[in-house]
Amino acid sequence: MNVSAPFIARPVATTLLTLGIALAGAIAFRLLPVSPLPQVDFPTIAVFARLPGASPETMAATVATPLERALGRIAGITEITSSSSLGSTRVILQFDLSRDINGAAREVQAAINAARTLLPSGLPNNPTYRKLNPADAPIMILSLTSETMSRGQMYDAASTILEQKLSQVEGIGQVHVGGSSLPAVRVELNPAALNKYGIGFEEVRLAIVATNANRPKGVVEDGERHWQILANDQAKKAAEYLPLIVAYRKGAAVRITDVGEVVDSVQDLRNDGSANGKPAVMLVLYRQPNANIIETVDRVRALLPVLAASIPSAIDLQVAMDRTPTIRASLREVERTLLISIALVIMVVFLFLRNWRAALIPIVAVPVSLVGTFGVMYLCGYSLNNLSLMALIIATGFVVDDAIVVLENISRRIEAGVPPMQAALQGSREVGFTVLSMSLSLIAVFIPILLMGGIVGRLFREFAVVLSVAILISLLVSLTATPMMCARLLRPESARGHGRLYRAGERVFEVMLRGYEVTLKWALRHGPLMLLLLAGTICLNVYLYVIVPKGFFPQQDTGRLIGNIQADQSISFQAMRQKLAAFVAIVQADPAVENVTAFTGGGQRNRGSMFVTLKPLGERKLSADRVIARLRGKLAREPGASLFLVPVQDIRVGGRQASAQYQFTLRADDLEELRVWEPRVRRALGRLPELVDVNTDQEDSGLQTSLVIDRDTASKLGVTPRMIDTTLNNAFGQRQVSTIYNPLNQYRVVMEAAPEFWQSPETLKNVYVSARGGAQVPLAAFSRYESTNTPLGVNHQGQFAASTISFNLPPGVSLSDATRAVEQELGRIGVPATIHGAFQGTARAFQASLATQPWLILAALVAVYLVLGILYESYVHPITILSTLPSAGVGALLALMLFQTEFSIIALIGVILLIGIVKKNAIMMIDFALEIERKHGRSPEAAIFEACLVRFRPIMMTTMAALFAAVPLALGFGDGAELRRPLGISIVGGLVMSQLLTLYTTPVIYLYLDRFRLWCQRIRPRKTGAGALEAR
Repeated sequence: MNVSAPFIARPVATTLLTLGIALAGAIAFRLLPVSPLPQVDFPTIAVFARLPGASPETMAATVATPLERALGRIAGITEITSSSSLGSTRVILQFDLSRDINGAAREVQAAINAARTLLPSGLPNNPTYRKLNPADAPIMILSLTSETMSRGQMYDAASTILEQKLSQVEGIGQVHVGGSSLPAVRVELNPAALNKYGIGFEEVRLAIVATNANRPKGVVEDGERHWQILANDQAKKAAEYLPLIVAYRKGAAVRITDVGEVVDSVQDLRNDGSANGKPAVMLVLYRQPNANIIETVDRVRALLPVLAASIPSAIDLQVAMDRTPTIRASLREVERTLLISIALVIMVVFLFLRNWRAALIPIVAVPVSLVGTFGVMYLCGYSLNNLSLMALIIATGFVVDDAIVVLENISRRIEAGVPPMQAALQGSREVGFTVLSMSLSLIAVFIPILLMGGIVGRLFREFAVVLSVAILISLLVSLTATPMMCARLLRPESARGHGRLYRAGERVFEVMLRGYEVTLKWALRHGPLMLLLLAGTICLNVYLYVIVPKGFFPQQDTGRLIGNIQADQSISFQAMRQKLAAFVAIVQADPAVENVTAFTGGGQRNRGSMFVTLKPLGERKLSADRVIARLRGKLAREPGASLFLVPVQDIRVGGRQASAQYQFTLRADDLEELRVWEPRVRRALGRLPELVDVNTDQEDSGLQTSLVIDRDTASKLGVTPRMIDTTLNNAFGQRQVSTIYNPLNQYRVVMEAAPEFWQSPETLKNVYVSARGGAQVPLAAFSRYESTNTPLGVNHQGQFAASTISFNLPPGVSLSDATRAVEQELGRIGVPATIHGAFQGTARAFQASLATQPWLILAALVAVYLVLGILYESYVHPITILSTLPSAGVGALLALMLFQTEFSIIALIGVILLIGIVKKNAIMMIDFALEIERKHGRSPEAAIFEACLVRFRPIMMTTMAALFAAVPLALGFGDGAELRRPLGISIVGGLVMSQLLTLYTTPVIYLYLDRFRLWCQRIRPRKTGAGALEAR
């Protein structure tokens, strides 16, 4: 049966079918979304809760723990972590990839509602949740600067107007406003003046609450009219609080101006932000899980003119950081690489065939196969991204193979004098099974990838499907359009003359073929030596795999850096602001840096965040890692604080925020034991040369003024601990005592001691507590204070106390080296069994992928063996075909080591692809040899020898096509090249080595396995005969 015959006979129908495939793909190409990588995110939800003034330990015990217990009952959670700092708690829930995030969000809200009765009554708001991963890098940062307006006014515009509008944009998960806080009326009290009049902080608070009200006041009406009642009961500005009477002493009114000052300021003075050194307020935009980055950023940019028009004209709204330029540049580079690969593949075909008519056939087959793939991508909901386009680049070398096999076989028959139409019918029928087996066995390689779980499986599923679809369309084209075009375009040899180029090329090929013929005879005569060579190649594969440096995903250069500032745990906000400005100045001075935004404040006073935009790669010439290494030495000179810079990556596993790229978490039942061992482990890891930027999120050395109460004396004086806590919160907690309602937002009245009384614990001597009966009792009468240490943050993982040590890798060190060094060091220092240590995030995903890599390769081999066994109805021939693979593995690993490239997931995909590529050589040899044996009765030795020589040209053509398709990947140096290079290097190295060895080892294996098959057939009748005699 000849599948191609109807298509050869009906050229118009075949042409229209081919055009239809191309047109469908071209239309779909315009509709495909664009993204850096396939949209794969762990469903992650962050729950936030705030209790102003509460210590980290209080937040962890009273807020984080009840929330964790309620949220931990939700099905599908793979990781639950929490972080509590001054006045705030954040719980991160990471769900299984199969979990629907919207369904999970509903269950999270139900759990929050159920836990509400267990939470402190003083929470100003219910806990809230967001569908986002806070460990993700922001997709965009907007900065607000002004020459005339204060930070508070800019923050008001950002929070009241811009945040709301931006949160409504499709794809935006969270908008974080940083650099200041909302405007507020601040009442700054003088403890000495209060003591003079015998007035307590609580009395002032009650007076403020009473003077600022906004309650229903009712209506009046008569028979004809209706009047609403309005009063000036709200005090909205500081000036309106100045006349406020707090109390009467000796018949005279004591006003608020007598005991302090009232100013228009902000809710929290301890915030600071800058954009390129200028005071600024930042809007940091995070995306929702599975949201398309480019589409989301485009929506925000389209909204920018509207946003700028909705805020005061004195505010300058600018884009300080945008993640999409490097993504777009990377995709443009991939598209350019795809065009280069297509051109190189067509050039290879032309050089081998030296005939423009023959070259025209793959020129049609390759674009139709690739463009037609876009149609299926659109139907599957895929996007144009680095991985899908990489699949198409590699497919360029694959899809031409089918056309080459059909074209070469038909051309050989035409050269032998067969008419083109007859040659097309005979040639397509002869190689139809070969093309089918090549394509199906190549697709079989991807079956394990399609069945893989976890983020790696989800990430590369799109890659495998795109490549498989391209191969299937290529199979269709090669069995329809290719033989039809051969019948119409190719001409008999005698009908045309040849020029010098053709004759020169033919001489070169003849020399190569004669050389191969001589060396093949030698290889067949020295079969045992070839078998020994194959065995050595297999052993070398294992050895190289063990020693090759391994990584999870290539380190990307996205042109964006994230910095985390860690200062001394007892640093004041004023000093922290100076450190922030110093770090901004250092980073901004680097010639590779374009923009720097930074802010500090909020829950942890000794921390800050920095976002750096680098200049385009063509201008800076250095990779992001090299820029960080250059800055690391300058930043180390800043005393009392450290800045840890990390390049933004498109793949980020885990929901834990850290100051470095990789994390190692210690957990313990006993918090005190964890605090003893964490510093020891951190110091040990800090000494390892394989790690840099070693830091921790455990901060338990903050300064604390502890008040020791004599309960008996306090009770005699009529003072309770609740009164003491209330007084201290009123004086030093920036307590929000009242709310000012405006049409667009709500603002607070904040009461505390005046700033000059924050400066020393000695102020506590001047604080009086309002006892029962209104008497003012000094704190010193029933208590003393002492300096102690306190944690600045408390972290949990799975409801257990946890501390995360994070680290980066210096240039030239692989993640496998680092993880091995960490495990060896932990064993050396003897960490007790009660302390549980494990890698988290990307490092944990790397360990999981490392454990599955050998099984994945084995599964690919088994899948190919099964498909080939079914196609050939043989147990032996698939082994012959698979014997070509060890040499490819050696070539790939040697090439990676030569170019100092890690064996990452991308390189592993390259090795799996090699399984599909290099077996084609053996398939073409064995198919032809079996055909000769069956039809002409040749011996296996003569059949395989002739098959190797006849198939030498298509083998060289297909290998060179695949090789040249991968060369642009291996040699790429543009945007995103670091992601593509390992794939190209592994394929090029594997193809070169396999081509050198398999042309000789495959015929030898074929003969030895054929002898083994015949021996088995001789043994079977003997056993059968012996059994029959015994039966008699």
